[in-house]
Amino acid sequence: MTVEPPGARTCEKDRGDSDARVIARSRDEPEQFAALFDRYAGAVHRYAARRLGPEAAEDLMAETFTTAFQRRHTYDLTRADARPWLFGIATNLVSRHRRAESRRFKALARVPEPVEHEDPVADRAVARAGATGVRRDLAAALAGLSARHRDVVLLVAWADLDYEEAARALGVPVGTVRSRLHRARSKLREALGGSDPTAFREADAHA
Repeated sequence: MTVEPPGARTCEKDRGDSDARVIARSRDEPEQFAALFDRYAGAVHRYAARRLGPEAAEDLMAETFTTAFQRRHTYDLTRADARPWLFGIATNLVSRHRRAESRRFKALARVPEPVEHEDPVADRAVARAGATGVRRDLAAALAGLSARHRDVVLLVAWADLDYEEAARALGVPVGTVRSRLHRARSKLREALGGSDPTAFREADAHA
């Protein structure tokens, strides 16, 4: 699977009704919820695949939307963008597979890296990693993070959420997200020889 570059989200005005309007209509017309699936199933699948592997991604993606559909009556309709809500559900489901995720990253850390003809750039490793192509050094570094720190850094790096969106996804204050991300980045920099693997958003924004 390919990774969409940061900032490649479809603008609300270009995609029609906001997510909140789709969800509101789906409360009386359940079939309307399919529009939300069409918009975000691919992104949720990629996020799940990077965290748990391609084998588990399909089931986790399906469970995410099943859960979202069941909870659509509780969605805060003042939130036009449902991505944080969906990635929050997906992240909560990932939490049921912590051991599998940790084993996956540890296994990837042992896989020999292919020879590349360009300089490895650690601060783009997270964004450019495919479903099974997480860099060996990055996989080892991610395996060394606590679950809550890993959740924050991957919601920002792989789900492309900003701090406020990550806070909504996790149900914690923005300050907690900033604190956890700061600690996670510090640990990743140390493990990756000084590079920050979550800085690609800022780097790409000025590329």
